[in-house]
Amino acid sequence: MTVVAITPLGIVLVTVWHMLPAYLANTIASIVGGGAPIDYGRNWRDGRRILGDGKTWRGLVGGTLGGLLVGHFQITTGSSFFSGYVSWGSSPYLIFFLLAFGALVGDMAASFIKRRQGQERGAKSPLLDIYDFIIGALVLTGLFGGGWLEYWFFGGWPSHGWVPLITLVIATPILHRSVNILGYKLGVKQVPW
Repeated sequence: MTVVAITPLGIVLVTVWHMLPAYLANTIASIVGGGAPIDYGRNWRDGRRILGDGKTWRGLVGGTLGGLLVGHFQITTGSSFFSGYVSWGSSPYLIFFLLAFGALVGDMAASFIKRRQGQERGAKSPLLDIYDFIIGALVLTGLFGGGWLEYWFFGGWPSHGWVPLITLVIATPILHRSVNILGYKLGVKQVPW
């Protein structure tokens, strides 16, 4: 197979495309969430809530299913969009699940940390709020994705080494903030961060 050079903008677009199930899982969870909180209102040993009312079963299931649906859309309607640069491996739905569920687990981990620090729901914690879901998605996909993450970052489409990771570090805050402001204006989010 002949590998065609990809432009810097192309690298950004391909990276964001690969991460859409993770990026959109949190948004979908915010839209469909509500109902019973995952921690069922219980407190941790420190007397503070484990996660808080913002992390619900409906949001977790809805966000995960939403991420799977986004991935399905990507492989059915966008299959030739980045021809030669996108590969979901032999188990694409597993990757979509890991990206979406991992993003939500990362977000829950951040809530757990914020509660331990005494921060209330919606309190601003810049680095934690921006990268929590991406770290969760990457960790779960790295652990259970059968080498897909390593291939994507270091051996794949064609290999660009750390460029996709650097792209995530730069693009995530921009996308995260933009989507949160939009969600806040639409009344889906309580705070614009």
